[in-house]
Amino acid sequence: MAKNTTIFTLLQNFISQEEIDEILAEFQFEDKARKCDVPTLLNYLVGAATFEWKSLRHAADVAPAQGLKSVDYSTLSKRLGELNYLIVKRIFEVIVSRLNRSARRSLKVKKELLAIDSTTITVGKNRLPWALYHGERSGIKLHVSYTNQTGMPLQIVETTGLKHDGPIGVLLEDKHFILVADRAYFSIDKVDRYVTTKQDFVIRLKDNIQLNRKKSLKRTAVEGTNIVADFTCTLGTAQKQTEERHRVVEFTDYEGAIVRVVTNLRYVTAEEIAGMYKERWVIESFFRWIKQNLNVPVLFGTTPNDVFSQLFAALIAYVLLKFIHTRIHSKTDVEVLSFAGFTRLFLWHALPLKWRTYVEEL
Repeated sequence: MAKNTTIFTLLQNFISQEEIDEILAEFQFEDKARKCDVPTLLNYLVGAATFEWKSLRHAADVAPAQGLKSVDYSTLSKRLGELNYLIVKRIFEVIVSRLNRSARRSLKVKKELLAIDSTTITVGKNRLPWALYHGERSGIKLHVSYTNQTGMPLQIVETTGLKHDGPIGVLLEDKHFILVADRAYFSIDKVDRYVTTKQDFVIRLKDNIQLNRKKSLKRTAVEGTNIVADFTCTLGTAQKQTEERHRVVEFTDYEGAIVRVVTNLRYVTAEEIAGMYKERWVIESFFRWIKQNLNVPVLFGTTPNDVFSQLFAALIAYVLLKFIHTRIHSKTDVEVLSFAGFTRLFLWHALPLKWRTYVEEL
């Protein structure tokens, strides 16, 4: 296997030069640079996320050893400032759409869970004065819908840290999935609308939501269940209340605290509803993984364009690595490797022989 070239080869396999040219034309961007065209800059940004290069200067020093074209630091910095970050986002959307389709076909997935949440990446307020967050910090927020079954994001909306989750969550809805979300995404109008539009959902209720006219649902006794209650009711006060009756499931978490979720799913057990909500932890694992492994907190520039270009390039790196791991991990003749373990061995050129063989065949 050529040293450290797989991530760049896979990137080329999933977004061709012709497709990049079409995206550039869509944004009316003329790519006249010879030393550092858009595909070269994209390779540098994806490489920086994957191999944790600490700065553009560091990238310029080490990238040629990874098989990339030699480009000096000042050229990289200039090109990053010139490139509209929406171009990088569009490239990400093309790649993630393609990889999600491929993973869904191989897994034979029908209707699955779509976790919705956000993560905020913070730095000192003087670093990004246009993105003030709390106190002495600035923050960039990524609002993400994440497909639990394929282990990949489906949509991402980028904002500054103070943007509220609820309104942005509307942009992440998708009737092909069962939405699973925390209480920040609950509203009375929203759950009524979901009934009308047939958007399946499981959303945690805010603690102060009033429950009215409860009617318990018949349940089959389940030994060892953590379900406390399963009923239908209206939600809210006399001044603001749902027009529809909604199903509410109450269960205990691993610490014994009671969790309440509202859903429009009627023909599954309360235990399954509780299990769906618990599965939203995978998006938290995704956030933690990209922050720990994709060099995201180390920002190469300070403008919105620089920052969001880098973030979407990091997400491209994640979905490519995730695709490699998912595709090979499903084979029966390879030893089991966690995603974190695979990534570590991949970057250290120490994958087991069978894994290396399958990587070369991608």
